[in-house]
Amino acid sequence: MQLDGPRLAPLSGGKALSLVVLLHGVAANGGDLLDLARAWRQFVPEAEFIAPNAPFRCDYAPEARQWFSLQDRAPEKLLAGLREASAILDRFFDELLASRGLGESRLALAGFSQGAATALHAGLHRQKQIAGIAAFSGALPGAAQLMGEIASKPPVLLVHGEADTVVPFHAMANAKAGLEALGVKVRAVARPGLGHAIDGAGIALAGDFL
Repeated sequence: MQLDGPRLAPLSGGKALSLVVLLHGVAANGGDLLDLARAWRQFVPEAEFIAPNAPFRCDYAPEARQWFSLQDRAPEKLLAGLREASAILDRFFDELLASRGLGESRLALAGFSQGAATALHAGLHRQKQIAGIAAFSGALPGAAQLMGEIASKPPVLLVHGEADTVVPFHAMANAKAGLEALGVKVRAVARPGLGHAIDGAGIALAGDFL
């Protein structure tokens, strides 16, 4: 399955020396995250930003996309969906890096909500360690199973609004604990009063992280 979506060339105007792949939330598409790419270009001017559209039509908004189904939220179903999405992304990352002549250390992921969970799962399963993962308003399903599956340990930034009513705020603490148990270096930042969204402070934090 081929992925495609909007892209931004390096701000430097030259060849891409690194890649940042942005994974959108459920019932959205890659275009929703382009404003993040525009904000982060100043931090990494030699990076190319790619925001692929998720491979599956959204269960409840057929014109939009999803990385995995949420119709059945049983843990084993969510984990199966994550594994399928990660396998698709793994091939996508391979193609991107090979076509640009770049190594794993030049790839970073950023995701929002369902895209954050997908970025964490996909990034931790890469055989060679990528540069890092920035996850906004997300969760870490299947943390216990990761103990026997994790292939690499890229640094992770978690940012979550304390007023999030879609993915509860406590999901960040759970994700942090799960990642630290795996030996992953994690920074978790709470945003007071913020709902299910990304604010300017979160954008700046991720810019520094990248």
